[in-house]
Amino acid sequence: MSEHSDSRTNRSSAVWVALLIGAVIIAIAGYSMKHTISCFLLSFIFAYLLDPVLLLLERKNIRRDYGIALLYAILSILVFFFIVFMVPLLTTRWQELVRNLPGYVQKIKQLSSNLRNGYEPSFGTAEWQWLLDSLIGNLDKMTGKLGAGVYSAASKVAFNLFNLLLAPILVFFMLHYKNEINSELVRWLPPQRKELILLISSEINRSVGGYIRGQLIVSLIVAVLSTMALYFLDVDYALLNGLFAGAASILPFIGVILAMIPPLFFAYIKFQTLSSLLSVLAAFSIIYFVEGYLIKPLVFKEAMNLNPLVTIIFVMALGELMGFWGILLAIPIAAAVKITLEHLRKGDFNKDP
Repeated sequence: MSEHSDSRTNRSSAVWVALLIGAVIIAIAGYSMKHTISCFLLSFIFAYLLDPVLLLLERKNIRRDYGIALLYAILSILVFFFIVFMVPLLTTRWQELVRNLPGYVQKIKQLSSNLRNGYEPSFGTAEWQWLLDSLIGNLDKMTGKLGAGVYSAASKVAFNLFNLLLAPILVFFMLHYKNEINSELVRWLPPQRKELILLISSEINRSVGGYIRGQLIVSLIVAVLSTMALYFLDVDYALLNGLFAGAASILPFIGVILAMIPPLFFAYIKFQTLSSLLSVLAAFSIIYFVEGYLIKPLVFKEAMNLNPLVTIIFVMALGELMGFWGILLAIPIAAAVKITLEHLRKGDFNKDP
């Protein structure tokens, strides 16, 4: 009895050590090859999203090769219209933003100077003045780096264009050889734990797949609603701000705050009234209320029930390691870890096969 208990304890310890070593290896690999991994992750997400369509076509007796060809033909048409209509519009608005950026910086400095000269607190004058000077000094430093940050972001976008060109090739091979890849991976699984690993993989696939597809739909809806609201409020660069709001919705908890900062900035620079700020706040409050209480319950069929603190830690850590793709995949990875640990807690890895 004691020997059997010791054996189970040793196996449990070995599993924990293996998981820890695997996490360390993945973290090191992610940091040292983040550009390569980001390209692979981009391709994997596209393949992951497109595979259900191919499965639907296969159920209609359409061969996988023909389904991939049909899918690529439809996507090529959509990409063509996107390049013809959307890319010129986005490029024009981006170039206009970069061209007008020095003017916005000057307006910020002028407003900060007026604030410094016009604000006279009734008590604690020295302390308040020191605080105000510190805030304005940091604001000046931030605006001084803003232009460099914009051009740095543009260079990163240019680098990511290479990934976008390489991704369709990787997606094709992932979709074409999906069954062979799955069979090879299953063949390498330990026979005594194969059923458990396949069960965990199925649960992770169901949870993560629903999240990725749901988040894509939610981000698109938030982007459209934000763009329409900002256009109606006559805020500058409504389309760019709307797209940023859609991307920021990926971030849990803090995405709402980040999404509102640029529209509030442009609204105040243009109108310089409290009512303009309140209008933007009201619009985003309505949008995120609709997103949280109407859209997400309909789109996300299965809740991940992740701890908020754990979620934030995963987002910060993986965002630091892999940038945007780390942020995007932080919640799915956290869900996969949670599902695995839940089976580990139940002792499923210690059960005799």
